[in-house]
Amino acid sequence: MKNNNALGAFLAFLGIVAGILSLYFLADTYNTVIHTHFAAGQWEESNTVRIVYAVLGWLGIAAGGISAAVLWGFLRKQSWAWFWGTVAATILLLAGFFPMIPAADSGLPTPTLWVFLLGAIMWFGMLLIGDVNKKVIGLTFTAGLAYVLTFIDGVAPISKFQSTFQAPETFVQNSDTFWNGLYIMSQQVNWWGAAGWAIFIFAAIKQKSWAVPVGIFAATMSIIGGYPMGIHNVFEVNRFSMFLPAPILSTILLVILCLPNTQKLITKQD
Repeated sequence: MKNNNALGAFLAFLGIVAGILSLYFLADTYNTVIHTHFAAGQWEESNTVRIVYAVLGWLGIAAGGISAAVLWGFLRKQSWAWFWGTVAATILLLAGFFPMIPAADSGLPTPTLWVFLLGAIMWFGMLLIGDVNKKVIGLTFTAGLAYVLTFIDGVAPISKFQSTFQAPETFVQNSDTFWNGLYIMSQQVNWWGAAGWAIFIFAAIKQKSWAVPVGIFAATMSIIGGYPMGIHNVFEVNRFSMFLPAPILSTILLVILCLPNTQKLITKQD
């Protein structure tokens, strides 16, 4: 499949379709998911969906735009097309996956599954066209899991901040106010970590010498943003916290990135 421009053009077309579907599905389900959560008394989840669905809609539509440029690139047999196709697919994976969570939690359909599936087909296909080492594909796929999970850990604090906020007239200094402050601080820390994992994926598949430090940054941000919230949540719910997979996976990846063989695998002189 290496340098298969016809296949690349087809995959890019799928990316355009996925971008359009992102626009349609998120617009179509936006208010339904918001009102369903609100009717269930989950007002903070309702407000979170207002923000996050919009962000993912913008990203998904932008990925469709990138796919259009990638389609042109493959039709013109441009060597850069597969890489930017991978970028578009990486964005589509996130835009398609996360909206399924609040929809499924409300017992609603999850149509963005199709965006996720098209993004996954496009992602693996682009890496095969680019003739990326299969070990690198495995490593970056694992980093992709950390990317999605860390993004989710950046969504959770939006809800947690709202549910623990004390109005000025009822404010009392206690331990809960610390966690309220921590939620707002960790929110962007996790999203920066997710962005770092995405950039690591792009750098690793191009074998850039700066891939490892970017991965270390991403792992560190995910660890700092995820462990305190996850450990605290264990005591809140008396079970394993779903906020913990992101920092745990990031910790494993951090160790792997520090191994000499891994560094040799994914880096070369620019």
